[in-house]
Amino acid sequence: MSHVRAAARGFTLVEVLVALAIVAIALLAGSQATSALARNAARQTDVVLAHLCAQNELVRVRLARQMPPLGDEGRSCTQAGHVYAVTVTTSPTPNPQFRRVDAQVHDGTHPVLRLSTIVGRY
Repeated sequence: MSHVRAAARGFTLVEVLVALAIVAIALLAGSQATSALARNAARQTDVVLAHLCAQNELVRVRLARQMPPLGDEGRSCTQAGHVYAVTVTTSPTPNPQFRRVDAQVHDGTHPVLRLSTIVGRY
């Protein structure tokens, strides 16, 4: 009676290594996508909070009963626990009855947002 060797069951080492490489690449891609989403969410939060700071400064200028003086003015703004530096720059326009007001918001050293408006003499 001859013994026939049963076919070996299981995966070879090369097949296991290829499967591990595919899983590692998929996990790396997922990790990078998650990291990009987290960075984007943080950036969007900064932009929304900076927008509130800039809008507050521009509304403050519009509600004043006098024309804003020419030049730069620095202020700080705290929104949701974040402290932003706001620089309000007032510059002349060709029409002396109007002035351009820019509010530039920084989060430490990096600019986050810039809003502009025109204010007129009341």
